[in-house]
Amino acid sequence: MGTEIESVLTAKDRKKFINFPHDLYASDPNYVPELYLVVKDILDPKKNPFFEHSEVALFLAYQDQKVVGRIAAIRNNNYNQYHQSNVGFFGFFDVIEDYQVAEALLSKATDWCKSQGFEQILGPANFTTNDTAGLLVEGYDSPPVVEMTYNKPYYLDFITRFGFQKEIDLFATLFDERINYERPLQIASLLKERLQTQGFIFRTIRMKEINQEVDKIIALYNSAWESNWGFVPPTPKETRHLAKNLLQICDPQYAYIVEKDGNMVGFALGLPNINETLIKIKRGKLFPFGIFRLLRGFKKAKIVRIILLGVVKEQRKKGIESVLYANFIRDGFKNKLKAVEASWVLENNVQMNSALDKIGGLRYKTYRIFSMPIGK
Repeated sequence: MGTEIESVLTAKDRKKFINFPHDLYASDPNYVPELYLVVKDILDPKKNPFFEHSEVALFLAYQDQKVVGRIAAIRNNNYNQYHQSNVGFFGFFDVIEDYQVAEALLSKATDWCKSQGFEQILGPANFTTNDTAGLLVEGYDSPPVVEMTYNKPYYLDFITRFGFQKEIDLFATLFDERINYERPLQIASLLKERLQTQGFIFRTIRMKEINQEVDKIIALYNSAWESNWGFVPPTPKETRHLAKNLLQICDPQYAYIVEKDGNMVGFALGLPNINETLIKIKRGKLFPFGIFRLLRGFKKAKIVRIILLGVVKEQRKKGIESVLYANFIRDGFKNKLKAVEASWVLENNVQMNSALDKIGGLRYKTYRIFSMPIGK
């Protein structure tokens, strides 16, 4: 059976591109359908500010006129400028369990990146590391939390067989209500008291001053992440776009701020796991009844994901990270959460991983970014 790869050029094609995973994972109990309108906006050059500086090519794989796979090839100009690199990316990779189809899709993305003059291809990323990124390689036995990826186990074999090698791993760490964290929480509490005597202030975000708070968080985020693998400072429009999306589902009681001498020196943001609701919304369609499920789900989430945590370089190695993680565990379980997930953390981020280990976190999922040289 022959495989044909076609470019996504029309609104009809784009709809097929968005909907394909719903059919692929129809029998998978851990699959969480992304909201159709959200993915539609991500792919829309008129709504996603990523397209103001970069370019994407979308492709669908067909067999007998039936969609059997999809992939995106990505030119991220800001990434290459910031890292002084010459690489392309692939993302939105989904495929039936047929290596020949996977090979055809990966070849198409690779050829597109070659045509752009790139020397290497990285992925998966949808479209950047500020979006969903990484291939799940360990931890297939539970659904992903909000804004984390999920894929079939055979993807790992297909990608490595094609020639990709590991670039870096991203860890997800779990804190479970069934585990006793009394001792590490006591240590974190003593550490917090000591930091407070040194002038550090720990508080939650002030929603009445949200615009000023967000501006400070963005500045701290760019400073704290500047040397992390894959980081690219978002443009002002991307920042506003990202902040708007996060604030829509942010729970202020899980947005922690650390100050010293009137300056914000650390912050952590947790998101209610709306995937607990999305998993029940068929094919990611909100209408006619999905919107009501989603609204109810905001308040009923039993898991919170720590999506962002950062401390300015000058204040690291003082235990602030451990105190912030402890806040989530203490407050979360007090509020009847079943679990807290910290994700993702780069495998080479020794300080963050050490803080998670000291609090008693369980590393339970691993995501991977791959790379492959492609020449000019």
